[in-house]
Amino acid sequence: MSSRKMPSPTPLLDQVTEPRDMKRLSDRQLRQLADELRRETIDAVSVTGGHLGAGLGVVELTVAIHAVFDTPKDRLIFDVGHQCYPHKILTGRRDRIRTLRKGNGLSGFTKRSESPYDPFGAAHSSTSISAGLGFAVGRDFQGSDDHVICVIGDGAMSAGMAYEALNNAGALGSRLIVILNDNAMSIAPPVGAMSKYLARLYAARPLQDLKSAARNAVDHLPPPLREGARRARTLVKGLVPGATLFEELGFSYVGPFDGHDLSQILPILRTVKERSDGPVLLHAITRKGKGYRPAEEAADKYHGVSSFDVASGTQVKSVAKAPSYTKVFADALIQEAERDASIVAVTAAMPDGTGLDRFAKRFPSRMFDVGIAEQHAVTFCAGLAASGMKPFCAIYSTFLQRGYDQIVHDVALQRLPVRFAIDRAGLVGADGPTHAGSFDLGYLCNLPDFTVMAASDEAELVHMVATAAALSDGPSAVRYPRGQGTGVEMPRVGQVLEIGRGRIVKEGTQIALLSLGTRLQECLAAAERLDAMGLSTTVADARFAKPLDEALILSLAREHAVLITIEEGARGGFGAHVLHLLAERGILDRGCRIRTLTLPDRFIQQDKPEAMYAEAELDRTAILAAAEAAIGLGTIERQPEIVRLHRLRE
Repeated sequence: MSSRKMPSPTPLLDQVTEPRDMKRLSDRQLRQLADELRRETIDAVSVTGGHLGAGLGVVELTVAIHAVFDTPKDRLIFDVGHQCYPHKILTGRRDRIRTLRKGNGLSGFTKRSESPYDPFGAAHSSTSISAGLGFAVGRDFQGSDDHVICVIGDGAMSAGMAYEALNNAGALGSRLIVILNDNAMSIAPPVGAMSKYLARLYAARPLQDLKSAARNAVDHLPPPLREGARRARTLVKGLVPGATLFEELGFSYVGPFDGHDLSQILPILRTVKERSDGPVLLHAITRKGKGYRPAEEAADKYHGVSSFDVASGTQVKSVAKAPSYTKVFADALIQEAERDASIVAVTAAMPDGTGLDRFAKRFPSRMFDVGIAEQHAVTFCAGLAASGMKPFCAIYSTFLQRGYDQIVHDVALQRLPVRFAIDRAGLVGADGPTHAGSFDLGYLCNLPDFTVMAASDEAELVHMVATAAALSDGPSAVRYPRGQGTGVEMPRVGQVLEIGRGRIVKEGTQIALLSLGTRLQECLAAAERLDAMGLSTTVADARFAKPLDEALILSLAREHAVLITIEEGARGGFGAHVLHLLAERGILDRGCRIRTLTLPDRFIQQDKPEAMYAEAELDRTAILAAAEAAIGLGTIERQPEIVRLHRLRE
C-alpha cells in the first residue's frame, strides 16, 4: 500500500483562481501562500511526473511577480518553461494541474494557446530575453505602459543567445526587467566561466549590495536600506574597481538577494516596477528543489521525475526489460574509447540525458560539457576533428537544430569527421512537440558527404557507434530514440557496417516494407498480418538514410508490387530521397506502387508514445492499412490485381 499522504490544507491557495486575487493578501499571507503553493506543486507532480526541482526553486519569485505586477497585461516570460508549474497553478489552471504532460492535458511548458498568462511559449533555453525585448520594443511603439519580466536561469545564461539579447537590450535602453534565477544548476551542474563569475558575485554579496547603493539607484532602494547606502557611497566607489558585466552591457544591476525571502523580493520588485526606466537585471539566489528534501539533496535527479511517493521521494519506475538506447550508446562509446585514445565526447549541458556521465566517469579528461551552447559544441567538435581527434557530439535531435549553421558551414563544408550521436529521435511522449526529434533526417540528409544512420534496435546501435568511430572521411550521424530497447541479444563488440548497405530481415514476394529506425518491429508485426491475408511481405532495414542502399531499393521496387518506406521523421527525409532515386531510375513509371510513411505535416501533441505514433499513422495498424490501400486490396480475394501489377512491371 502506498504511503502517499493526502495534500495539506491550502486555505489561501483555494482563494486564488487568478493573480488579481493575490492583490488583497498581505505580505505575511503571501508567505503562507508560497508555502501552500509549494505543497500543491509537489503533490501534483507526484501524480503526473514532470519537472519538479526547477519549479520549487521559483515559488517565491512566482508569487511575488504575480502579486506585484498586473499579469497578464504585464508580460511574464519564463525561460525554458520547465519551472512554470507554480505559475500555472496561480493562473487559473489549478483544476487541470494533474493533467500535466498527459494526452489532452496541460503542457509541461509555457504555451501561448493554453493561457493568456503564457505570452510566449518556450521549452528550449535562453530565449526569454530576446522575446522579452521584442515585447518591450513592441510596447514602446504602441505607446503602452505595461512591464515585461523575464525569468532566466544561470544555466540558460551559458548560451550565446542570452548574451546577444543582453547586448541588444542594453543598447536599445527599453524598459525591461530580467530576473536571473541563480541556483547554480541547469539540468546538471553548470559549467564555464559564467557560473564561476556568478559565484564570485555571490561570494562578494556585501560589497555588491553597497555597490548597487553607491550608484544612482540609492533613492530607488527600500527605505530600510536607503540611509546605510548613502553613507557607504563614497567608501564603495573607492573599493570597487569596475562595474559588473551586466552593468557594462547597459543594465542596472541589483543583487544578489535571497530569492526565497519575500521580505527582500517584494520591496525590490515594487521599487523596480515604480522607478525603473531602462533595462534592469535582478540577481536572485535560489535553490533548486527548495522545500522538498529529496529534491534539494539530489537536484539533478529531481529535475525531471516520474510519479513518486511524497513522503519518501521514491520514484515509481517501470521495470526495464531491456537497456535504454542512451545507456547502450554510452557503453558502446566507452568500449570504442578503450581501444582508441583519440575518441572524445562532447555534450551541451546534458551529460546525464545523453549517457555521457558514464563516459566521464571512465574518461574524465576526454568528456567536455560545454553548457547550453549547441552552436559552440558543434564547432568545438569541428576543431577537435581538424586537429586529429575523433569527437562524438552527443545532443538531442531537437537541440541539435540550434547548431544547424555550424553543422553546414563548420563541419559538412569542410568534410570534417565529426560524429553526431542524436538521442531522442522521433516522438518522445510527455515532453511533446517541442522535444520531438522530427527534423534531423531532413536537415542532415540534404548535406553532401554526410553519412546518416538510424538504429532499428539496441544491437544495431552498438554496430553503428563502431561504424562512426571507424569513419574518417567526412561527418556522420547515428539517430536513436528515447526509451528502452527491444530486448534483442547484444553483441559482445560492435562490428563496422558496410557504408550504405541495408539488410533484408524477412523475405516475401508481393509487398516490401522498407523501414528506417525503430519502426522495424511495427513493420514486422504488420507483415505478419499481411502474410496471414495471403500477401507475401518483405521487410527490410535500411540502416542508412544516406548514402542510400541503391541496389536494395531498386531490387525491392522491381520485385514487388508495392514498396512502402517507413521512418520516424518529418516529410523531406528518407522517403523523399528514395522517391528521388526511383524517379531518376525510371522505376516510378513501371507499375510498382510507392508510398512513403512519415510524421504528418503537423506537430503531434504530447501523449504516450504509442498513442502519438498511432495518431501519426506510423504504428502497425497504419502500416497494414497503407499496404492494403496501396495495392488496392481489402481482402485476399482481390489478389489477381497483384499478378496484373507484376505483368505491368515486367
